[in-house]
Amino acid sequence: MSNLLDLAVAAHGGLERWNYFKVLQARMSIGGAIFVAKQKPGLQDDVTYEVHTHEERVTIDRFAALDRRLRLAPNRLTVETFDGEIVEVRDNPRDAFKGQTAKSAWDALHVGYFSSYALWTYLTLPFLYTYPGFVTEEIEPWHENGEEWRRLRAIFPDSVASHTREQVTHFGPDGLMRRHDYAVEVLGGATGANYSTNYRDYQGIKVPTTRRVYAYDPSGQKVPEPLLVSIDIRSISFR
Repeated sequence: MSNLLDLAVAAHGGLERWNYFKVLQARMSIGGAIFVAKQKPGLQDDVTYEVHTHEERVTIDRFAALDRRLRLAPNRLTVETFDGEIVEVRDNPRDAFKGQTAKSAWDALHVGYFSSYALWTYLTLPFLYTYPGFVTEEIEPWHENGEEWRRLRAIFPDSVASHTREQVTHFGPDGLMRRHDYAVEVLGGATGANYSTNYRDYQGIKVPTTRRVYAYDPSGQKVPEPLLVSIDIRSISFR
């Protein structure tokens, strides 16, 4: 690992502690202008994510309805009842975004796929960057909010579904994440500057409990309006 990745992993609880766990469960609410623009607001006002920390598998309870559960497995998305009855299936869910424009409406499974792969990335950072297939390098620092943030550029392997293959995470002097930048392929390359705040310690792992995502301009500066995505985590547990 690079010196910066070493610092970040240690600041978030250390790799030994992270590897002790296999599943992360988080209760949260997710909203923002993206979902309004895609005509699907309110589907995740009170949801529980169950994330496999070392495999890209995600379950979302109460997704779109109180008695519905969404599951993301590699190349497959399903919606089912809590009793296990499958209601809807979408294979190769990323293909469903092909041909869309900025004005295209989403259905519930578009939202489910976008949110589940995104939250899997967010909730496993920065430990994710230590996994096989990831290539990282420290790049020039960034100055914001009166701090100098060290930046780590990561190239994602093709086997991981995420916003795009190249992403950049900013870390403060304490080693904790401040900002995470990417372009969103399923949104035509729209930019995202994802700010992480309000860290709490859960079972020895430090996790930001609020995230706010904005666009950024060609110079990398945050575009303050609109708020594209808001994520508010109420509780987290590991097992």
